Amino acid sequence: MPTDTPTRRVTTYDIAKSLGISRATVGFVLNNTAGQTISEATRTKVLQEAKRLGYRRHSAARTLASGRSNIVLLVLPDWPLDFSLRRNIEEASLTLDQAGYTLVTYTPHPSGQARPLWEAIQPDIVLALTSFTAEQTQAITAAGIKQLKPDANDVGAEAYTDNGPVLQLEHLAELGHTVIAYAGLNDPKVADLVESRLHRAQSAADALGVRLVHGPSIDLTEETSIAALNEWRDDGVTAVAAYNDDVAASVTGTALRAGILVPEELSIIGIDNTPLSSMFQPRLSTIDVDTAGLGRYLARLALSAIQGTPTPEAGPEMRATLVQRASTAPPQRH
Repeated sequence: MPTDTPTRRVTTYDIAKSLGISRATVGFVLNNTAGQTISEATRTKVLQEAKRLGYRRHSAARTLASGRSNIVLLVLPDWPLDFSLRRNIEEASLTLDQAGYTLVTYTPHPSGQARPLWEAIQPDIVLALTSFTAEQTQAITAAGIKQLKPDANDVGAEAYTDNGPVLQLEHLAELGHTVIAYAGLNDPKVADLVESRLHRAQSAADALGVRLVHGPSIDLTEETSIAALNEWRDDGVTAVAAYNDDVAASVTGTALRAGILVPEELSIIGIDNTPLSSMFQPRLSTIDVDTAGLGRYLARLALSAIQGTPTPEAGPEMRATLVQRASTAPPQRH
């Protein structure tokens, strides 16, 4: 039986042969080589013929010629790919694409059996949402990658987004709540982030003179939510600062089904300002973090490092803001 013959890649030789000119001339045009006396008519013919034949520059050859791959590698922590993280990646990818760069994401796993992607694709820069470990920094630089962000003088993006717990505690304390529970998420993948936010919440509580109850973490089931609520109610808790909007929604739904009024008997606030928070009933108070803006800033940070331009100034996207809705109110006085 006849078999399909794979289509051969179009080369500069094919373009030169089709036009009856030298391969060097074609190369000068396609590489936009400076200092060559090539007429505009010839340049136009080469570009048109390259397009007609379907010529695509070989990425490896382009990297060797320019010293750049036009690839940005984003190393992701092993977190769930939730709404906020997806929006961050999408905006970073779009901003880089508009500048002619491709964003590639890579998540190292604890098993560490796969070859690190920075060794395989030779990106122009390696980015991360959290600070690199010393081992990662050593491995990346050993692979010949010269640009890392954040580097030793920077901080990871988590430092910008983790002001949320402080705003949560300030809001609840301002409403008059003096015994507040922190509802973490029971997920090993984000254990470090939960611990970081809890630490910030505790520091804020100490500064505000309110008591923070470290309740059991929630794994988004009815059982864990009701167990936590029972403990908190016995401890005099009148408000809950949740790790994120998903946890806030789980606690709110469970409280309402248990006959606990929200916010009359229990105020609840989340973090992330996801679509869920505005669609839930009651609508959830939350902390808005401009993850789309953070994605754009991350892309600009990468471009400035690659191109040797000044580091971009951090703008409003770095500031978390309170979004007060129906799930928080002053505590009832008995």
